[in-house]
Amino acid sequence: MTPPALTRRAFLAQSALAAAALTLAPRAFAAAQPTPSPTPAHNPIIAFSKPFQKFTAEQTADYIADIGWDGIECPVRAKGQIEPERAADEVPLFAAALRRRNRDLYIATTDITSVSQKHTETVLRAVAKNGIKRIRLGFYKYDLKRPPADQLKEIAPALRDIAAACKDLGLQAGFQNHSGHNYVGAPVWDVYSMICDLDPAHMGMCFDIGHATIEGGLSWPIEAKLIAPFYTAVFVKDFLWKKNAKGVWAESWCNLGDGMVSQSFFTELKKSAYAGPICQHHEYELGTTAEMTAHFRKDLKVLKTWLA
Repeated sequence: MTPPALTRRAFLAQSALAAAALTLAPRAFAAAQPTPSPTPAHNPIIAFSKPFQKFTAEQTADYIADIGWDGIECPVRAKGQIEPERAADEVPLFAAALRRRNRDLYIATTDITSVSQKHTETVLRAVAKNGIKRIRLGFYKYDLKRPPADQLKEIAPALRDIAAACKDLGLQAGFQNHSGHNYVGAPVWDVYSMICDLDPAHMGMCFDIGHATIEGGLSWPIEAKLIAPFYTAVFVKDFLWKKNAKGVWAESWCNLGDGMVSQSFFTELKKSAYAGPICQHHEYELGTTAEMTAHFRKDLKVLKTWLA
């Protein structure tokens, strides 16, 4: 069920976010906040910290530096590395720990699908206050008993309101294209239809080439080109089609370079003006911490080779 969306005016009237937009504007708080690490000359290569989200801030920062990533995409959501209600206390700890190692927290992954949602204000304020510029939104799902077009008309106002709140706080929201029979965003075109008139500086897409290849085996280049002006991040993972235990063909996640994702995507990405983060996701079985580390290093090596 799509959450009810408030108008921007109602949201700002009912919360302290209007005041936060003033107190948290870059000029107002930059001097009092930790200085972000310098932006790498290349696209920063980061990791979604979900596989090691039980690590503390210091453990995460040490691990990221040891692997060689430039930073993280951090789950700031229910059952994530940072619970939404704890964002004000814990986001600064992770950001500071990473910056002390010349890394950064580039993306906060959230459950946000509406400005009226519980903890939305807490998360947005914490992210903005600590100099983090990007958030990933939560997911919407289609009710398969209803016309998809009607549901997009209901979701679009919520995205406009989120974009307005992000504009007030200097943030950029991104919508991940996740594969699946009922995921809004799986076809990419549906999200484009809702955000095409919005400012990409405040609402765009975390383009996931793995999920795009699952949904558009041959047409993914069209989806990638369509949504490229709205990239807020690029997500990287790989898969193969395999029959599961029931004899049904399904995606099976694997190491980067061992599956269906084409290097040609990265060849074109290098030619583009995109300067944001490229984030590694790891959906396959990772094993022990030592095995997990070996997988991460292998995938990072492949990604750097493809981007060279």
